[in-house]
Amino acid sequence: MSSSCARVRRVGLFGGTHGNELSGVLLVRHWQQDGAEIQRAGVEVKPFLTNPRAVERCTRYIDCDLNRVFDPENLGRPVVEDIPYEVRRAQEINHIFGPKGSDDAYDLIFDLHNTTSNMGGTIILENSRDDFTIQMVHYIKNALAPEPCPVLLIEHPSLKYATTRSVAKHPVGKYQI
Repeated sequence: MSSSCARVRRVGLFGGTHGNELSGVLLVRHWQQDGAEIQRAGVEVKPFLTNPRAVERCTRYIDCDLNRVFDPENLGRPVVEDIPYEVRRAQEINHIFGPKGSDDAYDLIFDLHNTTSNMGGTIILENSRDDFTIQMVHYIKNALAPEPCPVLLIEHPSLKYATTRSVAKHPVGKYQI
């Protein structure tokens, strides 16, 4: 799948996909209070706290990992009383930022995470054939030079990723320590 480099009009900035990863949570809350530094003419930028209940409890998740339930089965599940919290939340996020795989989906989602691994500021990509994200990563790496900015490609030919960011046309994960 080759992606065109059409103009980006809507960007989601996600923090708190895992409620115990606080860097993204703090940035999203900051941008929700004062979004001046992320606003650009002609682009809607929406900072969004993805898993508020897990953030409130400072735990990775409540019922299941939110970053694993954006598959067609979970997104299409009927909403019943005993549906896992993160599945219901995935459906809400898909409604706001998607629907996943549609022309109406947000153009770009940055999903901000933490890790205890020595990865530094690392960009995570899921598709090596997405021209837009490849060009964007090249720009970011040049803008940050001489600071390193590793890129991790987690592409697999038969797996479809069910990550929070996969709702967007161009999903990008960002990990920092």
